[in-house]
Amino acid sequence: MVKTDNFQRPVLSLRISITSRCNINCFYCHHDGVIPKQYEMTPSEIERISRIAKNLGIKKIRLSGGEPLIRGDIIDIVKRISALGFQDVSLTTNGTLLKEYAQKLKEAGLNRVNVSFDTLNPETYRFITQSNYLNQVKEGIKEAVKADLYPVKVNMVIMRDLNHQEIWDMFQFCKETGAILQIIELLKTESCPDTDFFDDYHYDIGIIEGELKEKATDIKTRPFMQDRKKYFLEGSEIEVVRPMDNTEFCKNCTRLRITPDGNLKPCLLRNDNLVDLMEPIRRGDSDEKLEKLFLEAISNREPYYDHC
Repeated sequence: MVKTDNFQRPVLSLRISITSRCNINCFYCHHDGVIPKQYEMTPSEIERISRIAKNLGIKKIRLSGGEPLIRGDIIDIVKRISALGFQDVSLTTNGTLLKEYAQKLKEAGLNRVNVSFDTLNPETYRFITQSNYLNQVKEGIKEAVKADLYPVKVNMVIMRDLNHQEIWDMFQFCKETGAILQIIELLKTESCPDTDFFDDYHYDIGIIEGELKEKATDIKTRPFMQDRKKYFLEGSEIEVVRPMDNTEFCKNCTRLRITPDGNLKPCLLRNDNLVDLMEPIRRGDSDEKLEKLFLEAISNREPYYDHC
């Protein structure tokens, strides 16, 4: 049975960060802390957490990082989770290793993939990621489409005077490759409190939505995904993720998260109400006790933006 928090929001999905390690270094990343490889959750621990989540009514699992594909046991992890019978098992990746893994992930039971990809410009890509993997990412996206990891979504974090002028170029790339563009607002969290950085690069997503409203042939809302808007145009679509100062985003949030070090994280924008799951798991606590920790985390959920 699906669980709800104290604000009557159902908890339908769980995002598990299976590593904090990454093979690129995006300058806007709000790192959840660097966890040494030996302390990462094991495949069996991830499987157990996922099974408990399913028993509590969670329908969807998303794997993320860091970069999840740098884990040598990623295929085993996906196989274990997909065998549990979730409605949807997905993964977020930077795409650098996706060409190699796309078909293997599909065969392991992964349903779909999101690729973090902010620019088509080699110099801008190098500036953002401090790497030269742009062509590998483009090939990885194409391979994911070929492997039918549908829908393949491209997550583009919008930054003022850096890539905001590239949105329509990225839309055309996605349209031509069969992917869907997902525009994401630059996020300021407790993990990345640099106000100057945020002020320098934050771009008003409302400006983009104004353009989309004029051009779209249809607009739909995803009610169980923070009321995100989907704009249909030119035979494709653009989805907008706008978490900052957005009461609708919070009011319709249905997600619980797990950090790389095994803490249940009730809110994307907070780190002061985490619930430790790993210590109880590693000292041998029962599933019943772990379920109570899940329920505690669900009880800790509250809209971050509840004004207006």
